[in-house]
Amino acid sequence: MREYEIRSILKAEYLESAQKAYKNSVEEFLNPSSQRANVIGMGIGVKWKNNRPTGEPALIVLVTHKMAREELSTSELIPANMSEFQTDVLPIGYPFAGNGITVEANTQTLAGKVRPVKGGFSIGHRNITAGTIGTCVFDRLPETDSSKHSGPSRYYILSNNHVLAKNNLAKIGDPILQPGVVDGGSYPEDRIASLSRFIPIDFEPPVSRSRHNNLVDAAIAEGEFYDLDREIYWIGHVKGWMPKANVTVGERVQKTGRSTNYTIGKITAINATIDINYGSGKMARFKDQIITTGFSAGGDSGSLVTTMDNVAVGLLFAGSPEATIVNQIENVRSLLHVEIPGGMV
Repeated sequence: MREYEIRSILKAEYLESAQKAYKNSVEEFLNPSSQRANVIGMGIGVKWKNNRPTGEPALIVLVTHKMAREELSTSELIPANMSEFQTDVLPIGYPFAGNGITVEANTQTLAGKVRPVKGGFSIGHRNITAGTIGTCVFDRLPETDSSKHSGPSRYYILSNNHVLAKNNLAKIGDPILQPGVVDGGSYPEDRIASLSRFIPIDFEPPVSRSRHNNLVDAAIAEGEFYDLDREIYWIGHVKGWMPKANVTVGERVQKTGRSTNYTIGKITAINATIDINYGSGKMARFKDQIITTGFSAGGDSGSLVTTMDNVAVGLLFAGSPEATIVNQIENVRSLLHVEIPGGMV
């Protein structure tokens, strides 16, 4: 491994001190009433100097774009240190999620109708454009009684709330189409599943961002076993899921999505708190997020993000040309009460 790549990885020995400094700083720094110009979040990552990674830990301030010092007032400057920990600035554009993104009709492979369907293909609630199937999941079995169960009885498509549940507006049992409407899906011919459950998202308005507790943009829809393939197109079978304590800055990751097909990115920050634009004047603040280099576009929402050896890391839900935003898969699994094929790795 080249020195450049080694220095872009955040060593585990630095994580505890970085998390302590982050916890002591984030709430005050991201107070919506006094948030600095262009600042949309903060996470933990590696310090860069002269366009090269140093390997040193830093609190990463996420901004839409960098501005010259002379354009900013003293109060708007990013402090060099917070809680006695060095900072760095990472421009990530304007991350969008939800139905505020324009998704154009697609004639590529992943926009077509297929049965059984694999992860990566077009999907959507009947009243949205289209998103992406992450993978097939099933209900978590009781830990203490696993020996009494022959296997899961229900199978679900995993994707985002804004893909399957229309930003909290859908009803349980609503039809899910494959492909999504913008890709030619119609009801009832292309119904593949029914909305089963979703994690509600706090939005501003009406709830102030300072009171948001969003961890995931996630939902599941039950389908028939014979219609759902647990394999992800161009990636293969998922080997299991990674605990968030093991997700590392500098790790290369991959995904297959409806719009940009198979792409590779790199994790640039973890433990991030970030404000996401959902369109129609709605914002949502998410905590404990993964930030990667930009490797997605509108319509890729719902893609499962994995390591290069197919261990699930997170669920893609937002992005910009400069960055992609990903929910920790551990949080998705826990809040939706589902199991990822292969279990914990």
